Amino acid sequence: MLLTWLYVPGDRPDRFAKALASGADAVIVDLEDAVSAGRKAYARDAVAEFLAGPHPVPVQVRINDLTAAESAADLAMLAQVSGVGGVRLPKVESAEQVTAVAAAVDAPLHCLIESAQGVEAAYTIATAHPAVASIGLGEADLRSDLGADDDTALLWPRGRVVVAARAARLPSPAMSVYANVSDLDGLAASCRTGRGMGFVGRAAIHPRQLPVIVEAFRPGPDEVDRAQALLAALDAAQLRDQGTAVLADGRFADRAMVDAARRTIELAGRFGS
Repeated sequence: MLLTWLYVPGDRPDRFAKALASGADAVIVDLEDAVSAGRKAYARDAVAEFLAGPHPVPVQVRINDLTAAESAADLAMLAQVSGVGGVRLPKVESAEQVTAVAAAVDAPLHCLIESAQGVEAAYTIATAHPAVASIGLGEADLRSDLGADDDTALLWPRGRVVVAARAARLPSPAMSVYANVSDLDGLAASCRTGRGMGFVGRAAIHPRQLPVIVEAFRPGPDEVDRAQALLAALDAAQLRDQGTAVLADGRFADRAMVDAARRTIELAGRFGS
């Protein structure tokens, strides 16, 4: 179970060790947006060397746009190295793109949906191949594609991706990066909104964002207490051979509420809440 991923530019090997030690649950080395056109080959070499070493957390690689020539070189490099914890595919719009990558590299695939066409194909992408480990949004590109000025236009795409992921039996998606690394209050508020929509965790572009993300997505003490009370009431109900349990506040507890309570306790245990 992961809550945080930290992006690091693929052409900055001086930052790789710091990223591994940042406390993020996984590191994403970026060969796409963070690397200028003239440094793509250098970044690939640096990432290949990095992947050959030991890693205390999973290391994923975001390759270049699948419609760009650089992506073929990225995949050729990844096919020759070990230690790839996952491949991030930007701007995915079809199942065919996913299956082509799955044939080229043996690694979990994390599909980023960054266009209106990708949003429409979200479930098809999520179920395109057994190698698909997650789907998520790339919100900056999507906002541009939609011509949107704020996040209002992202409400439906966010919900679409959450539903598509769960319908495909994939983990709940993580949120896209929050671009303003100085606005930690805004990041926290955005995380809380995303959590309420069903997202779990978030990618970061600076280590200072990591504790804010964990705090926003980690269940608080009150949530854990309510979850434990619900499970205790269920145990009592089972002893009486009843199908539902009634909590002290008058709520009926059904199977869906029980599953949610168990997820809360699991998440709290994972992150020390």
